[in-house]
Amino acid sequence: MNDTSGTIIGEAVYQNRSFSFGTLSERLFARLFQGLVYPQIWEDPVCDMDALALSERDHVVCIASGGCNVMSYLTAAPRSVTAVDLSPWHVQLTWLKLAAAQHLPDHRAFYALFGHADRDGNSALMNRYILPYMPRPARDFWNGREGLRPRKAMFEKGFYRFGVLGRFLGLVHLVARIGRVDFDRLLKANTLREQRAFFDAEIAPLFRSRFVRMMARRRASLFGLGIPPAQYDKLAADAGGDILPVLEARTRKLFCDFPMAENYFAWQAANRAYKADGTGPVPPYLEARHFETLRDAAARASVHNLGITDLLGKLPAASKSAYVLLDAQDWMTDEQLTALWREITRTAMPGARVLFRTGGAADILPGRVPDAILGCWDYDAAASRAAFDSDRSAIYGGVHLYRLRG
Repeated sequence: MNDTSGTIIGEAVYQNRSFSFGTLSERLFARLFQGLVYPQIWEDPVCDMDALALSERDHVVCIASGGCNVMSYLTAAPRSVTAVDLSPWHVQLTWLKLAAAQHLPDHRAFYALFGHADRDGNSALMNRYILPYMPRPARDFWNGREGLRPRKAMFEKGFYRFGVLGRFLGLVHLVARIGRVDFDRLLKANTLREQRAFFDAEIAPLFRSRFVRMMARRRASLFGLGIPPAQYDKLAADAGGDILPVLEARTRKLFCDFPMAENYFAWQAANRAYKADGTGPVPPYLEARHFETLRDAAARASVHNLGITDLLGKLPAASKSAYVLLDAQDWMTDEQLTALWREITRTAMPGARVLFRTGGAADILPGRVPDAILGCWDYDAAASRAAFDSDRSAIYGGVHLYRLRG
């Protein structure tokens, strides 16, 4: 990663400017974000597309993260998708997925690379069908090494086990094994009742263990979920200082509120991969029925290694209709929020919508973004609640939807 990328990540994360333990936490988090964080993004794209009523008329701006949601939004065939991310790793991963959709011969090859993500021939697929069509810097990136192996070889070794999130889930599984939790029983559950019984008997007791309680109360322990220090502090404050009940409640929603046959987030958490035979739930972009639409739409997407406010500042007025901010605003100061929403309002087309998530339950914008800007938008409470209830990833406290007035 170059110095410029490190600078923009640092500027996004650092809220404690003087030396302190908070500063050290922020710098450690920023350091982790210089590499691969999310082999799979942890926000539900179906929830997003339903709330936004995404269609072929839309021009979308979103944060790329691991690229899964960018690709899934393309299955709605919008007129354009413009993605940004502070992590050069995420940018390269998203470009790889876009190129793969356009150049791999069929859905079977596409699924081998990003669905199974552990097939011996995946490097050969990349060498033959994808990398020759990518710019030289992208070829160099994927041919380069991550530790002892070429980066592209990660798709032959179980790609979803890599990155900060992959390692975090590996630690979760280690703790579960020590606690004699057998996730196979959960993966075979046929009813919500069976899932809830499993959670109560095997997972809930882990939250009572001394080790888990000790780890959960340390900021760095949740870096693997992409939770920076500022967001951790908000979560802890919302929970009266004890974050453990929040984590237990959200884990319960993940494993108990949606059938296993429909929740690929639960599969990733419990299995660190999608279902091995390819018949389980997956993100929309990996479904065979969407492949041809995805192939046609991929050329209408672009990815940029920038902050979202910087990107919007380069765009024409009234040029975008849908914005997906993930949880990026939880990282921001009041000044940064104001600058972002000033640019959103300037670039918004009539009928524009903005969707974002928060670590806590409350909307974070009122009182922080000036009324002269936020007053141009209406908060859709009913759609926000419906989006939160349907978000299978279950990690966030709130999903929020704003609509441009007029």
